[in-house]
Amino acid sequence: MPEPQQANVRSVEALETFRSHLIVYLSQARAALEEVSADLSRTRQWLDDDQRRYWDNQMRRRLKELEQAQQALFSARLSILDQQSSAEQLAVHRAKRAVEEGEDKLRVLKRWGREYDGRVQPLVKQMEKLHSVLTNDMVKAVAYLTQAINTLAGYAEIHAPSEAAPTPPAGGVATPKPKG
Repeated sequence: MPEPQQANVRSVEALETFRSHLIVYLSQARAALEEVSADLSRTRQWLDDDQRRYWDNQMRRRLKELEQAQQALFSARLSILDQQSSAEQLAVHRAKRAVEEGEDKLRVLKRWGREYDGRVQPLVKQMEKLHSVLTNDMVKAVAYLTQAINTLAGYAEIHAPSEAAPTPPAGGVATPKPKG
């Protein structure tokens, strides 16, 4: 049968320091997780609302500019002004490129809207697990450490050698200890 083990606690203060560092870590880790969660929500909103609205407005503006450039080109052709017609052709070409760019941006935005949850969700699940560990398991660990510290401090007080006055020798006169 193995010999029972004894507690060999050298420093309750070391446990108290670890406990206080753990509490600081927990508060910082929770704050970081909340910040990441808020960033994910803001990114989703930015994709779905802000960018969608921006590029929809850009497309309306660019299509209107293309229409105006095409009308100017048509008017220039009717008046048979070759120099002006080449400037209008360039304006139509630029407006078409701007519309194509806007369409590309909208396609990318739609793709990201579809793919965002698929890419982010596995990471969100890991964050939720970590958040659960921090709010449940680690809080219990802090409580356990608190209890262990109190128990060990009480144990140390009971078993600490007494520094009371020494008992006088058989002769009845106590000799003082030299200082130093």
